[in-house]
Amino acid sequence: MNTQAFFLPSDGPAGGQRFCLYHPAQGEAARSAIVYVHPFAEEMNKSRRMAALQSRAFAQAGHAVLQIDLLGCGDSSGDFGDARWTDWVNDIVQASHWLQSRTQARLWLWGLRAGCLLAADAARHLPDTTGLLFWQPATSGKLVLQQFLRLKLASDMLGGQAKGAMESLRARLAAGQSVDVAGYRLHAALASSLEEASLPPSSHVRQLEWIELSTRAPASPLPASLAKLEQWKQAGCTIRSQVVNGSGFWQATEIEEAPALIDASLTALEQTVKA
Repeated sequence: MNTQAFFLPSDGPAGGQRFCLYHPAQGEAARSAIVYVHPFAEEMNKSRRMAALQSRAFAQAGHAVLQIDLLGCGDSSGDFGDARWTDWVNDIVQASHWLQSRTQARLWLWGLRAGCLLAADAARHLPDTTGLLFWQPATSGKLVLQQFLRLKLASDMLGGQAKGAMESLRARLAAGQSVDVAGYRLHAALASSLEEASLPPSSHVRQLEWIELSTRAPASPLPASLAKLEQWKQAGCTIRSQVVNGSGFWQATEIEEAPALIDASLTALEQTVKA
């Protein structure tokens, strides 16, 4: 499979270059164009294996896929601590334009966890409507931030400095200061934008495919997910949700795979292409 690695010059205020992997669609013409939006911080690294497997599976099935490392992430230029939410949204929009310049196929933004929050925001900045494919979507940026800051709290507990740690972190962010968490420097402005992020319905999205993982059978979407799905449905968006077998590979100690998720994603896009 002819996967192409390259650096995409950024047209955003932060400048620099973004590392990309392009998986051309196998066949005469792409059936859809998919931009992958990775999750937050270390979850990105834990998810690389699954993102690569799914991207190759999509390409083999006739879908063009572009993976992009956002500003300050992975192999892209810049530091994580200098990134802002708007920088990341701009990266996704530019990646979408790049991919659409190579195929006229329908555009999809494929997000994982907090990447779903970014994808939903980026969709509002695109000129045409798009589809969204969500993997285990984070319905609240506030919760993502809280879980991330707890990594610092756990580290402080090991060092005997847990008392008042969370309050101290919050106070520093509120004062506009950056904080260091698990090897990542988090800028106050990025923390604020993440905390405010959610998944409100958008007229820019025509189709939403929502897939969660669970090791229990049978299983249904999480309560917070059901509430969010109802909002999108009431707004007139065509939605499909499902829960497939698998564990949280984005947070596992060892690199894990979820074959059922790959199959479900392929089926979901196959159904939309035929619709």
